[in-house]
Amino acid sequence: MHVLIVEDDDLMADLLETVVAGLHPALRIFQAPTVSDAHQLWESQNPELYIIDWTLPDGSGLALLRDIRAVDKQVPVVMITARADRESILKAAHYGISGYISKPFDVEMLHNRLLGMIGDKLPPETSNRTLAESLSEGLESGIHVSGRLDVGGILALLERASDISGAQLADRWQKEVALCARLLEVANRSSFRRTGEPVSSVRDAISVMGVPMALSQALAMALNVASDFTTDSLRDCAARFQSQAEAVAAEAQKIALAMGKRGPEFQTAGLLSRVGELAVLKVVDQFMQDGGGSVGEDELETALKEWSQRYGNQLKVQWRLPLELRQMIGAVHALSRENVTQNHMVMRAAGLMAGPGDKHPDCSKIMRHLGLEEWYKNSVAEQARNEEQNNV
Repeated sequence: MHVLIVEDDDLMADLLETVVAGLHPALRIFQAPTVSDAHQLWESQNPELYIIDWTLPDGSGLALLRDIRAVDKQVPVVMITARADRESILKAAHYGISGYISKPFDVEMLHNRLLGMIGDKLPPETSNRTLAESLSEGLESGIHVSGRLDVGGILALLERASDISGAQLADRWQKEVALCARLLEVANRSSFRRTGEPVSSVRDAISVMGVPMALSQALAMALNVASDFTTDSLRDCAARFQSQAEAVAAEAQKIALAMGKRGPEFQTAGLLSRVGELAVLKVVDQFMQDGGGSVGEDELETALKEWSQRYGNQLKVQWRLPLELRQMIGAVHALSRENVTQNHMVMRAAGLMAGPGDKHPDCSKIMRHLGLEEWYKNSVAEQARNEEQNNV
């Protein structure tokens, strides 16, 4: 099922996309910032749900509604607008509107309203595609990463949004890989379009969009019915990658601080170091839900080995991450032979320190280059003491 969102405000359009994506994993979502773009997507994609802003750069969403109703009286069309007066509502109703939502809207209310409109049109999907075909197709469409947010907790934060700073939210969400990834993606869409400059940390991302919008994005993700994996094996696998990313982020931040460097970019790079694997797991989960059958351990391992890097690279581009941040994320797994900077070495060392088993000999070599050989020895010794105490 295709959904068309017609909205010229970047942040609002991305929020609407997050809400719609949470309705059903099989939905394909398209954005149009103008009436002209909407007409092109209408003709090429034949949407089965429209969400339209009233005021657009090249005309009125009401005119677009009139055009749609001239050929289709039944397709759901929802008007999203700052107009809340009775005259505007009656005018929209005259043209056959399916729903009228005033800005600013309540995310949970919009989620439920949309689900009520199209829920009966979303039966379980079946698929004859192979897992490899599903993974290949996933690279060509928008990629999302599953999360683990609590709706109640987000609602509580929304109630006191005016008392919360962006820095407090960034600290609170620093271990939420999926949410951090989404905030960076949304902020970079908006920031890149407006200034040409991408952001590199979650704190900066929240600064770009503002606390209320960041909280709305979080709630929309928390309501996403596709966010939880459906099998224990996939949940365990996702938890393992999540823990690895958190460990890399923690080690990177410690090394950066030891060098007197600012920490947020290093933490962000660490948190995003396993998004490729998490995205692949989401596609595998969707493949199984769509009737593709079970996926064995060997098949899953092969999928992760062959597709994680490609998904990770695609996400970096999709999110418009700065080149340096992309390279820092890649350095967690391997150092390039060209253009190796201190930041890259920090991330590679963090990846090695956060890995299982004995520390890789390359870690000591990197620490010597960074001038942290003594700090590293003390760190390893302290870790050994902690492990010994835990085993007692």
